[in-house]
Amino acid sequence: MKTIFLVGYMCSGKTTLGRELAALMGVDFYDLDEMIEEYAEMRATEIFAQLGESRFREMEREALRRVAGEPAVVACGGGTPCYGDNMALMNRLGLTIWLTTSPEVIAARLTLPEHKMKRPTIAPLADDEILPHVIEALGRRSPYYAQAQLRFDSTDIETAQQTQLTAQRLLSELS
Repeated sequence: MKTIFLVGYMCSGKTTLGRELAALMGVDFYDLDEMIEEYAEMRATEIFAQLGESRFREMEREALRRVAGEPAVVACGGGTPCYGDNMALMNRLGLTIWLTTSPEVIAARLTLPEHKMKRPTIAPLADDEILPHVIEALGRRSPYYAQAQLRFDSTDIETAQQTQLTAQRLLSELS
């Protein structure tokens, strides 16, 4: 089995859906952001503030290389495909899936305090600034995400039951 790389904008469901998909498949699950935080012994927001985005992206690339080639599901950070040749690397070493949902759904998820405070580019924004920010960022990042080998709608993951059904639907598309 190839490594499955889930890509897409923040709050598109990469971690939520990825954990469920990995459980259904009986393989390991990795969240690149969590791997980086564990390695650096600080939160992503602290890494951005203290070490800068370029150092974060270097750590992200290192984490990506560590998991590539394993039978696993990997939730990539929203910016992972947009830096260096990360997308080409993921396409070469595994199956890339772009999780999509509307900017409005993403913005609604990002206004939840538990999501907002973990996102260094979103945390300083007022709630009414989030949707325009998401639309603009998606415009910049979509050409990278579009290089994924598969595109999958991840809108229906608001409850545990919806997430399980969506993961089953994704798994059936992979068969």
